[in-house]
Amino acid sequence: MVEDPKWELAILATVQGFYEKLLQDSVGGEVPVPIGLEAISLQQADGDVHETLAAMRRWLRLLDMAITPAMLRHAFTPDTDPEIAEAMLRYFSRAKDVSDINRDKTDLVTTFLYRRPRVPGQWERRGYGLDGSLPLSPFEIALIEILAESDTPAVPEEHVQVLRRFDSLQQEAESFSDLNALLESGIIPRVRELKQSLELSFYHPGVLATIAPYNAAFGKKFDELFLAAAAEIKNFAQALDEQGGSILGNVDGIDVTVEDVSAMEAGELLRIDYATALKKFERVSKLRKALERRPPIRGAAKAATPRRVSKTARASATAAVVRRPSLDVHAMREAVTPAQLSAEETRLLQVDESIRVFVRVADPKFCQIVPMRFFNLILSPAEADAYCADYRRQKDKGILAEVARVLLRAVAVSARMTTELEELKRCENSASLWKLHADSLIVLLEIASTLNDKAERLLAHFEHEDSLPHSVAIRSSMQKLRDCAELAVATLTGDQDQKSAAAASS
Repeated sequence: MVEDPKWELAILATVQGFYEKLLQDSVGGEVPVPIGLEAISLQQADGDVHETLAAMRRWLRLLDMAITPAMLRHAFTPDTDPEIAEAMLRYFSRAKDVSDINRDKTDLVTTFLYRRPRVPGQWERRGYGLDGSLPLSPFEIALIEILAESDTPAVPEEHVQVLRRFDSLQQEAESFSDLNALLESGIIPRVRELKQSLELSFYHPGVLATIAPYNAAFGKKFDELFLAAAAEIKNFAQALDEQGGSILGNVDGIDVTVEDVSAMEAGELLRIDYATALKKFERVSKLRKALERRPPIRGAAKAATPRRVSKTARASATAAVVRRPSLDVHAMREAVTPAQLSAEETRLLQVDESIRVFVRVADPKFCQIVPMRFFNLILSPAEADAYCADYRRQKDKGILAEVARVLLRAVAVSARMTTELEELKRCENSASLWKLHADSLIVLLEIASTLNDKAERLLAHFEHEDSLPHSVAIRSSMQKLRDCAELAVATLTGDQDQKSAAAASS
């Protein structure tokens, strides 16, 4: 088919303008354009159009190497002019490149046009072929018009048979109610292989008109299932974080933490490159499956009605309690990572801030009794004064600031330890949750040790000065922290369980 070269140049100029705008963020400004292909030069072109076309094709092949399908997916928004999408489709169909990248770009642009008809409901009405006999979809008629200047050889019979499978594939896709089931069904690679098998027939208007509705239906269902799975994981992560946990599960031998999930942007995942996205989708699916095997996170159970129990019954009940392995606390403390310390620091800051707010707004008569989640935290007068004075900032200098920071730190660490110990009691029947809280206690023990060293250095300084009130305040706070630490170690090593069992049987 003979085509007007000026018409083709106009199409390529539209593609070039779109590509250049798309690349501006990547190159940090306007894309340098070859001489003669600038917008103003193309508008005033009066020389050899064929020579300009040849230069433009070479230039676009270069730009094509820089433009990924994911970049197009980001660029095509509801505000994108359909004229641009139609020009892109004409460009890709003329190239007839059977590579995965060119096919993915064509697939994306065609689906964009299908999802956004110029007139709402335009594709829902049935049309007829140009000879009045062969029924055609309105979208196929539109594609025939868009690609009227392109060569469209007949689709061979084997490719027609491939197209007939898309109706059943669409029904299969729409039947899924779970992301795991969809990914494990293999429908994504199966459809991709079918598209590859179509070779150059893929660019035929009838083929594109068959595939686009499938893409739209599958995309809608996939987005729905993926966003639901991502929301479920984030909700679980939030609940786990509130209880002080940090590791949600293990996927492919790698721990997935609360921080990993917090950084996960579901909307962005749905718009990235296919190969990269598929791996991430499968990872989310595996994580969700791992969470399904875990017990649900529950709040504190209501206190049961007390009743008299015989010594024999108490001993039997104690024996029935799940025995936790005795942990090597020393070895685990040495294995604490900077990431664990950083995560715990965030929680300590939250605890510190909540206590500070309470102390400052509470009635002065009761500000030393801070209601926590599972217990009341009792502050000494010196600790309450430290919260009111607010010497938390490192830039605050002087001995009073140093003392206040030690006291505040001791209170926060003690509160966190007590919370984790209470959590351990409430998740005896869940090995995974018990381990999460045990890990948090290990990190807190390491932080407490560092704080103890700092307190000792401060106390040594006071030996040479008349600072008895400060020494007493620090020793009192650190003693409470040491008591918490000793209880934590006893619990983690099993000593506390042995004492409880002995008491129950006596």
